[in-house]
Amino acid sequence: MSLHQDGVANQANTDGSLVLLDPGTEEKRLLRKLDARILPLTCALYLFAYLDRTNLGNARLQGLPEDALGGDPTGALFDWVNAAFYITYILFQVPWTILSKYHSPRLWIGGSAILWGLCSTLMSTANNFPQLLVARLALGVCEAAFGPSVVLYFSFYYTKTEYGTRVAYWFGFAAVAGAFGGLLAYGIQNAEVLIAHWRLLFLLEGLPTVLLGTLCLFILPGRPESTDFLTPAERKLAIERINRGTSSDIGATVNYAHVVAAFLDWRVYVAGIIYFGLNCALGSLSAFLPTIISTMGFGSVALSQLMVVPPYAAAGLALVIFSYLSDKMRTRGLFIVAGCTFGGIGYLILLGVTHNQHVRYFSTFCVAIGTYVSIALVLAWFTHNLGSETKRATGVPLFGAIGQCGSILGSHLYPLTEGPAYRRGFGTSGSLMFLAAICALVLSVSYRWENRRRDDLYGEPELDERVDTSVLADKALSFRYIP
Repeated sequence: MSLHQDGVANQANTDGSLVLLDPGTEEKRLLRKLDARILPLTCALYLFAYLDRTNLGNARLQGLPEDALGGDPTGALFDWVNAAFYITYILFQVPWTILSKYHSPRLWIGGSAILWGLCSTLMSTANNFPQLLVARLALGVCEAAFGPSVVLYFSFYYTKTEYGTRVAYWFGFAAVAGAFGGLLAYGIQNAEVLIAHWRLLFLLEGLPTVLLGTLCLFILPGRPESTDFLTPAERKLAIERINRGTSSDIGATVNYAHVVAAFLDWRVYVAGIIYFGLNCALGSLSAFLPTIISTMGFGSVALSQLMVVPPYAAAGLALVIFSYLSDKMRTRGLFIVAGCTFGGIGYLILLGVTHNQHVRYFSTFCVAIGTYVSIALVLAWFTHNLGSETKRATGVPLFGAIGQCGSILGSHLYPLTEGPAYRRGFGTSGSLMFLAAICALVLSVSYRWENRRRDDLYGEPELDERVDTSVLADKALSFRYIP
């Protein structure tokens, strides 16, 4: 921008806002400013959220069953400790996300992080099965206030052509957590410490969460219409951006008609089936991948934990690439179909190849990539396609809660007595991945058909024009779905 333009752009209107002579430049500047503040905090929080919920897989190899579960020869007690998190996580997702609309995002997200960090830290003091179970149940309650609320929060600032990539950055830290957790566990396993290695693991993954949550209370931006992080002109531009192709709520409001509409939308339940299959894979992957890899004959426990890192790293890279392409092409469904199919093929390889450990190890890359890519894209898909903030705040955690039941199933599919073949686990997870691919294809076709029907009846709307979704949500005549 020239000096003259700078001078004019910094002049104030009578209402106190700034004159925007170059909207494209101002929008790019605003986007960089938002990314620099929102993404580092939310991604770091999700890194530790995922570490805190999935560190049991590494703790299992570091002696947790022997120290706190009486040896657990069948693995049944460990399965229940792992599944306990998902019970409360499922029950509290919908009410917590709806309630989050009544509160400042920085207080809600920061407060939940502090609480779940304390729960994870206190797991290091557990000495028996009941104590571990209670800590995991409490962890689920607190983390249920975080994940779906962040997905909703991103929709306050990012357009539908930016949203998928940002969700990918955020959810990609689940893959980073898998890699980092393996590296951290490897380091702890080789450290000489005065306490059990698994106790140190819980401490090192819980305490930073408390610090990040405290930081979030002070510097995470609130809603765009009220945050002090933005100038008046930036707030105006931010509000205009999130009303492209839809419309946003103003202030802390909940449209209860849209809450009901979310519960009555058949597509939310189909998304729940997709998410169920994906979370069955994800839940079992995070809890049992170190154990599965340890049966492939790579050597010591520490080396098995280190071999967990490459599949997660590949999944994180693929996640960002395909989410970026999805944003640019303005389509999600076919990418999800491809991801679910790729993950299903990985399970077929694990099921059919029993002696070639290199091929079996390659299949874990297929499973990780297919699972992570598909989950992030489903979240981005429905955040726009539900139409309004309140329907989003209800529908996303609703299909998420259905999907997390798959995590409970996944945590019971790999008992030690069935290793190293784990035929039941691989067969079930693979079948659910293929079912998810079919459901994603059905949804994509239905969205394309509905868009075409509305175009024929009411005409094709201008790209990114504001659509009033305050009454009909995604049923508004000018609203168009991302297929």
